Amino acid sequence: MEEKAIVVRNLVKQYPKVRAVNDVSFSVDKGEIFGLLGPNGAGKTTTIRTLLTLIPPTSGETLIYNVDTAKNSEEVRRMCGYVPQDVSADGDLTSYENVLISAKLYGMPPNERKQRIHDVLNFLELTDRENDMVNTFSGGMMRRLEIAQALVNRPKVLFLDEPSIGLDPNARRIIWGLIKKLRDEYNTTIMMTTHDMGEADELCDRIGIMNRGHLATLGKPAELKAAVGGDIITLNSSNPDCIRQVKALGYSTITDSTDGHCDLIVNNGETLIPQLLEGLKSKGVLVESVSLKKPTLDDVFLKYTGARIEEGDTFAETRRARRAFTRRS
Repeated sequence: MEEKAIVVRNLVKQYPKVRAVNDVSFSVDKGEIFGLLGPNGAGKTTTIRTLLTLIPPTSGETLIYNVDTAKNSEEVRRMCGYVPQDVSADGDLTSYENVLISAKLYGMPPNERKQRIHDVLNFLELTDRENDMVNTFSGGMMRRLEIAQALVNRPKVLFLDEPSIGLDPNARRIIWGLIKKLRDEYNTTIMMTTHDMGEADELCDRIGIMNRGHLATLGKPAELKAAVGGDIITLNSSNPDCIRQVKALGYSTITDSTDGHCDLIVNNGETLIPQLLEGLKSKGVLVESVSLKKPTLDDVFLKYTGARIEEGDTFAETRRARRAFTRRS
């Protein structure tokens, strides 16, 4: 059996007033891009911080290439790279200087640093900017530099927290291409978090969705979308009684709202919409708008967490900070 890059077994992290992670187990194959998604407070950040040896587990274990993260933190850190959401590059230094600092922090021998830095800047297509100040970079270039900082020690496992945060569509596509290249050409195992369901669908080989400390579901994006089943009908009505009347007609909803917004899963949505609207009208509920679509990862997220994915304060603040940094530059 092929060696697993990441193994999480019965992980529990208990804080004084909350259990952040509650008996979570999963594994990640070598060379796989694995997405860990969930609303704020779901436990995904705690799980990743445990894998990165930043916090100890209360019980259970986490392994990176069979190395226990709680018992051999130095060995684990030599195998891992981490790119956080927050700005990690120093705008008052050059590209080369930023990556040099990372090389020193990783304990890289002085005689290897120069070549390693040139190699990683070349891979991230930043060779021609290695002596330029980072405060002259675009958002996409700065994100590539931050990935270069994490890759200088040639990690077996790369952790990415919101890899395309704050980037325009073109820069986002460049970052996505580089992530795929790391997997396809270098067999790098990548574990990422994202609030962008399109990004997760595009990049991830498999996805785990956490909610309230538990792993709610796990699978390939196509499998997860197929498991939602049927078509998604979205209704909007000014009548707050809409959801109750939809249920009274025998339909199952996947949202519970008091503002007249309603999502439900059905088979043969095109055929059922006129019947549904007529049934609601007979009960005094007028529908202002209705839409029909096939399941997406956002719908998978909704099914297992009970809400659409939200950016949250931390994510939004970080994105604003990145964009402000770029504008100042």
